[in-house]
Amino acid sequence: MTVTSFKRGALFAALSLALASSPLYAGVTDEDILADQATTDDVVSYGLGLRGQRFSPLDAINRETVEEIRPVWAFSLGGEKQRGQESQPMIKDGVMYVTGSYSRVYAIDARTGDELWQYDARLPDGIMPCCDVINRGVALYGDLVIFGTLDAKLVALDAKTGKVRWKKTVDNYQDGYSITAAPIIVKGNVITGVSGGEFGIVGRVRAYDAKTGKLVWERPTVEGHMGYVYKDGKKIENGISGGAPGKTWPADLWKSGGAAPWLGGTYDPDTDLLFFGTGNPAPWNSHMRPGDNLFSSSRLAIDPDDGKIVWHFQTTPHDGWDFDGVNELISFDYQEDGKTVKAAATADRNGFFYVLNRTNGDFIRGFPFVDRISWAKGLDDKGRPLYVDENRPGDPSEVKDGKQGKTVIAAPSFLGGKNWMPMAYSQNSGLFYVPANEWHMDIWNEPVSYKRGAAYLGAGFTIRSNNDDYIGVLRAYDPKTGEKVWEFKNYAPLWGGVLTTAGGLVFTGNPEGYLMAFDDKTGELLYKFNTGSGIVGSPVTWKMDGEQYVSVLSGWGGAVPLWGGDVAKRVKNFNQGGTVWTFKLPKS
Repeated sequence: MTVTSFKRGALFAALSLALASSPLYAGVTDEDILADQATTDDVVSYGLGLRGQRFSPLDAINRETVEEIRPVWAFSLGGEKQRGQESQPMIKDGVMYVTGSYSRVYAIDARTGDELWQYDARLPDGIMPCCDVINRGVALYGDLVIFGTLDAKLVALDAKTGKVRWKKTVDNYQDGYSITAAPIIVKGNVITGVSGGEFGIVGRVRAYDAKTGKLVWERPTVEGHMGYVYKDGKKIENGISGGAPGKTWPADLWKSGGAAPWLGGTYDPDTDLLFFGTGNPAPWNSHMRPGDNLFSSSRLAIDPDDGKIVWHFQTTPHDGWDFDGVNELISFDYQEDGKTVKAAATADRNGFFYVLNRTNGDFIRGFPFVDRISWAKGLDDKGRPLYVDENRPGDPSEVKDGKQGKTVIAAPSFLGGKNWMPMAYSQNSGLFYVPANEWHMDIWNEPVSYKRGAAYLGAGFTIRSNNDDYIGVLRAYDPKTGEKVWEFKNYAPLWGGVLTTAGGLVFTGNPEGYLMAFDDKTGELLYKFNTGSGIVGSPVTWKMDGEQYVSVLSGWGGAVPLWGGDVAKRVKNFNQGGTVWTFKLPKS
């Protein structure tokens, strides 16, 4: 690794001295993180609050004023590593922390855009990221900046200097493991999942002591594997995940079952539960693994103290389309018949929007949030899909040469009605704002066998657009009724996160490079600014020196140009990049 302090030494030294000597500076506390959504002077959690609602109570930038915002600085990540910038910025005490592709971290003066320090992970040859060399952000705790790397390590950096304070190997990258998600901090523990479902890994959620890096507990997310807690240097068994080994898996396939919790999680203080989604079962060829294949393509409620699975909800049992189930589960409350419903919502890659009771995982309602779903006719009263059997990719063993099963047209494509990009929930409007995509795929199954560190798909595919004039659609939904309130159509796929504010605004970006702001009630486009490269990051807003700021990371990349088939042709000329843009209103 290298730590670079640029020649703005006087600025850096002054800031470090001020932070170190200030009696008010205590770093980021558990209380700061729990209060993050309600406080406005910083952003210290992924999702602007552990529930992940991405709602800010700030309203100086609003429907009437947003057209006046101006860029006040732009910071280039530099170098040749301008590829797939999916990070969410974090801000504390006038310093912004943002990650870049290839496992880089930057500390930036939030007032001027000057670089304070940079950390570059020294990645080995042979890393195996599935879906570009991206990183979605850091966690802040005390005076530490903590993030995951593409070679499956957790690294804690000194917030003032960028020097390594501790480093832990989470899993073996040579087996196909990596980390791309932003970790979260709950009760002093840094909690992370892993990526690698396309390589037949076993998904796991782990908790580490944020100050020391010591492992606290681990919970496998494939049924049949043992979880553990660690106390006083001892490893203690903490129960098998689900039923007996192989109960919903045939033979030994549970040993390489995938179900990677690659997107990270949310946390609800009301129920004291972590919510993590899990990825696809491995391999994609579903005929090799009859059964529900728990806990793949599911939402899991996990006890943050010991890692036990409290409840689960599987969105796509026996997934045969790589729909996963990782998309964020966002806690929210609503009133019904005079009572408060403690709910949680998720927009799944399979094209259905689900509202669950977050206390027990019971299904409340579900509805499509994309126009075309071919693999299922709908959901039953428990939320289980009603399959269209003829739209499952065919079994290659039933074909004479055994090389390729029947090709089917499946909608959505495996990149999903919504992929990783987080939606937002407004406490003011009561609506969810969902970055959706309208596409389908030709998909077929092939024979495959597991080999450590090799791709483990057993399928082929080509992705195609449903429409000539758009793929991406930003949609506003009422979770109590399933009503679509408004939509905005975009030519290219949407791949960036969403932010909503008390100013009546919804912010997001598109691959064409525009940061956009919409009226949260009508969907009217009120503002756009071209950042010079596609936006696949998540915007944030905060207040500093009495003024409201908005920041977003621009830099095209991610899974679409890598996996997009025919769709990739639509975006092939988009420029890559790596720039943090920061906006505010003029002082006048």
